[in-house]
Amino acid sequence: MPYQIAGIDVHKKMLAVVVADVEIDGDFHFKRQKVGTTPADLRRLADWLVEHEVEEVVMESTAQYWRPVWEALEQHWRPRRARDSAPKRAGTLHLAQAQSNRGPGGRKKDFPDAERLVKRLVAQELTLSFVPDVEQRLWRTVMRRKYQVTRNRVQLQNRLEALLEEAHIKVSSLVSDLLGISARRMLQALADGETDPAALATLAAPRLRATPEQLCDAFQAGRTLHPVYRRLLKLMLEELRVIEDHLGQLDQQMADLLAAHHDAVQRLAEVPGLGVDSAQQLASWMGACPGNEESAGVNYSHRCPKGNRQMRRVLNQAANAAVKAKGTIFAVVYRRVVPRLGHAQAIGAITHRLCRLIWKILHERVRYEERGPAVSVEAKKVRARKMIRELRGLGYRVELVAPSATV
Repeated sequence: MPYQIAGIDVHKKMLAVVVADVEIDGDFHFKRQKVGTTPADLRRLADWLVEHEVEEVVMESTAQYWRPVWEALEQHWRPRRARDSAPKRAGTLHLAQAQSNRGPGGRKKDFPDAERLVKRLVAQELTLSFVPDVEQRLWRTVMRRKYQVTRNRVQLQNRLEALLEEAHIKVSSLVSDLLGISARRMLQALADGETDPAALATLAAPRLRATPEQLCDAFQAGRTLHPVYRRLLKLMLEELRVIEDHLGQLDQQMADLLAAHHDAVQRLAEVPGLGVDSAQQLASWMGACPGNEESAGVNYSHRCPKGNRQMRRVLNQAANAAVKAKGTIFAVVYRRVVPRLGHAQAIGAITHRLCRLIWKILHERVRYEERGPAVSVEAKKVRARKMIRELRGLGYRVELVAPSATV
């Protein structure tokens, strides 16, 4: 029985599409078609694949240009063959990593590349990427944008410190957070035209460790500060407010998207090293389990698979935070293995442990219970209050109940 597979070489404005019957012995005979990438073109492509009774489609992950093609086929392409008699993989879309479809050296050719996709898919020589469902892809889009905006905030902080150093305003040496409440209040007054260092020093919070005399000394250059520096400082503070407003909106958008999963987010946020933000990010797929490359009893590599870079970043950050939390099992495990493995591999071990723990929490719907040394009751209360405040601020429903299961 004929079994048609289509290969698509993706470009920004054009798709090179080939179709072949892979059940025929010998060389495949390909039908070729060039298609545009507008929405109307993609709908016509879906109809053309149905007309040629295509059962599977494989495409190359070219930058971001594969996404509209994937979503259009996901929505409009359905094989004609009856589902009862179809093979298991009929109706499947495949996304191949470009590196695994590299051809011989020389100039790139569109249709041969598409044909190679089909041949290598049949021979199981392609490295296929995991593509989550529509809902998860939307979560990932929001979280990637939040990561980009957060990076912009860090870059802005570095530019702000460079500007202050150039202007001989040494406040960054006295405050732990240049974008904190005290520092921002003083910098805003400086940008608005305040020249008296004593007046600027009075704007600091009482809890700030720097003394008023130290702050006055740090702002001495404010008496003769050039107006250009004040204007640049004002622009940076305005940019900071815009960035923080965007971060707040993205947080709320993510909370709305995960409203149906608020219980899972709450249970994840209870794990040391995690919080509301990282719990939301971990709603997506990840890969952080050690590999095991072995041949004839000889082990060659324990390296982790690449997995999802965003999730690996979140888990590594969570692992670094978890080992610093006093009284947790993660701190105990880290101290036990770091002399033998070193910091990097010890954090990898904690990341692996976090992965397994997260899987158990999500799949078995249990709550985290600390198994490390005794943690003070007050520390537990402080962490619980902070987490509840963050969750409720994003619109989650939080109820304080005794844990019914342990991890």
